[in-house]
Amino acid sequence: MTNLSVNINKVALLRNARGSNLPNLIQVAQDCEAFGAQGITVHPRPDQRHIRYDDVPALKAVVKTEFNIEGYPDRALIDLVIANRPHQCTLVPDAPGQLTSDHGWNTLDNQSFLKEIVGELQRYGIRVSLFVNPEAKMVEGAKMVGADRIELYTGPYAHGFGENAAAAIEPFTKAAEVANKIGIGINAGHDLNLTNLRFFRVHCPGLLEVSIGHALICDALYYGLSNTINMYRRQLT
Repeated sequence: MTNLSVNINKVALLRNARGSNLPNLIQVAQDCEAFGAQGITVHPRPDQRHIRYDDVPALKAVVKTEFNIEGYPDRALIDLVIANRPHQCTLVPDAPGQLTSDHGWNTLDNQSFLKEIVGELQRYGIRVSLFVNPEAKMVEGAKMVGADRIELYTGPYAHGFGENAAAAIEPFTKAAEVANKIGIGINAGHDLNLTNLRFFRVHCPGLLEVSIGHALICDALYYGLSNTINMYRRQLT
């Protein structure tokens, strides 16, 4: 079975729009778990436009499933992660002002940088995942720096799915096969939704976890949060 981690960034974005505590981010995280989410993901950014740094300890105190913090590994994020010890930290190569993640690490060119950070986090018992494009050499590079998992950047798959699903999934299937062969775990995320999720799961062998936020929260506007989480879970079974 592939686990569903719900990214609650968009909930925080809605809260921040009015400068109040509505919706209550902590309560939403707890409700997501009660409704069937198997993990909670947050991606604090330097401008704190959605998840704020001070949200992290409050979430750590209540999340009972897997807690995943993702972001660019500057010193501020690394210190935040070490202080709060999530189950997993997903490192992404985002520039400070980037709207959303749109590419994976070059795990070869950044080998020494990533190896140092991966090792530091693992010394605190934190599982480390690297956000990568579906390329064999980048998957192999993630293994070389000691990462526990990769998170496949699925934006290109989602964008190509409607036109040619078989062509869109092919590089991801190949990347997953490489990951399974060399012994590194597989996560995936970005633009996965109720339309394309099952096909991805079926054709990505060894998929352990997907992290979904934007599409799931959008669907929840129509179907309700509880129903939506269960709809996504059904696509992963």
